[in-house]
Amino acid sequence: MARREAAEGLVRLEGYLWSERARAEGAEAGRAFAGRLTWLGPDEQAEVARHFAQVHVQLRRHMLGEAVVRARELRGEYGRRYARLRLRLAALSLSAVVGAVSGGWYLCMR
Repeated sequence: MARREAAEGLVRLEGYLWSERARAEGAEAGRAFAGRLTWLGPDEQAEVARHFAQVHVQLRRHMLGEAVVRARELRGEYGRRYARLRLRLAALSLSAVVGAVSGGWYLCMR
């Protein structure tokens, strides 16, 4: 129970750190972009930078959501493939055992 809670806490912490990093990157990119718009005044540049940062964070959030969806799809796909492989391996192993037992029985009965 404590391990699960600790793992969940670490996941939340990691999510927080990722979101803060995205916000910081967005703010920095927004300032850099707005700084190139030299014809704007300081307040206008700050407004452009803020909007740029918001769009940056929204884009990152969207991309992360798509990555999560794709990861779930892949987990399901590979899970099904792994289950089929296990079934085939079990059938092959059973066939090999049956073949060995049959061969041994045949050789003993001769």
